[in-house]
Amino acid sequence: MYRQEIEQKIELLIDNLINLNDPEGKYAIPLADGRKIDNKSFNYWEWTAGVGLYGMMKYYKLTKKEEVLNIIVKWFDDQFKEPPVEKNVNTMVQMLTLAYLYEETGNPTYLPYLETWGDWLYHDMPRTKDGGIQHVVFGNEHPQQLWDDTLMMSVLPLTKIGLLLNKPEYVEEAKKQFLIHIKYLFDKKTGLWFHGWTFEGNHNFAEALWGRGNSWVTIAIPEFLDLVDLNEKDPVRQILIDTLERQLEALETCQNENGLWHTLLLDPTSYVEASCTAGFAFGTLRSVRKRYVGKKHMDMGLKAIKAVIDNIDGSGELQHVSAGTAMGETQEFYKKIPVTAMPYGQSMAILALVEYLHYRI
Repeated sequence: MYRQEIEQKIELLIDNLINLNDPEGKYAIPLADGRKIDNKSFNYWEWTAGVGLYGMMKYYKLTKKEEVLNIIVKWFDDQFKEPPVEKNVNTMVQMLTLAYLYEETGNPTYLPYLETWGDWLYHDMPRTKDGGIQHVVFGNEHPQQLWDDTLMMSVLPLTKIGLLLNKPEYVEEAKKQFLIHIKYLFDKKTGLWFHGWTFEGNHNFAEALWGRGNSWVTIAIPEFLDLVDLNEKDPVRQILIDTLERQLEALETCQNENGLWHTLLLDPTSYVEASCTAGFAFGTLRSVRKRYVGKKHMDMGLKAIKAVIDNIDGSGELQHVSAGTAMGETQEFYKKIPVTAMPYGQSMAILALVEYLHYRI
């Protein structure tokens, strides 16, 4: 594929993403207090839109297309006119894009948000035993639980804010969070990651080696290493790279011939899932390009990119995407999650194709 064709695909994905909505609330998450969380529409402050903003920011930084920057600026302008959103693990991811937006525009009105959210996450976000960031979301504090999503949704933003605001303690906390999550979520037998861990019972729930959860890790590790630029001899850097290498080796053994992975990575009876495939494509190609891992993983990454492209339909929707997935108590739970258009499908495909652009220059 030529660069122009890839850019056309990315822009088709963006157009689909920003027009996604759920007017009937079919995929809204009902809370005990009567609220409904819209995790399908783009114009709603939730992680599902936040990952898309980040993908668009990466595309803008590579192409400098003003129309893309304008979408991001408008999104924040619109949201800041609304009542303040609840702070939690998943709403934090918007701060990652906002930090880059502040760097691009110098808009001083963004700074108080970055300062306030960074301070909240560092000082006030509930912690588990051993000091892990508790996976607090809308309507559920998930006491004493660690989820692999947290590294992408909260730890990366904390890192970026720490660097931007000269808060080295934030960066040190981020290092600690990666090590804690490895300690409790990395499966030593396979090299893959469990979806979650609870200190209330000390177990990994269904021991699900869930696709999208694993892909957040594949994205987050190289992104974090890019941000902090640790010395090659730094033990945290070495542990992260070794952990990433183990995961990529495991992923190679369970990638389908069509380039996709199953939603339960080692269970071929579970359906194939394209959002995790996009995440694996991004993380693999980025890790190879930045020389965190060897070129032997390139074929897997390129095969995944082809699968992502093959599954983008004419309207810019990534097919075979699982809906929002809570922590499962059984493996069967993951197999029954419905498949539907979701903003993070388009978002993760954008991330993957933006990274692929680097290989077409």
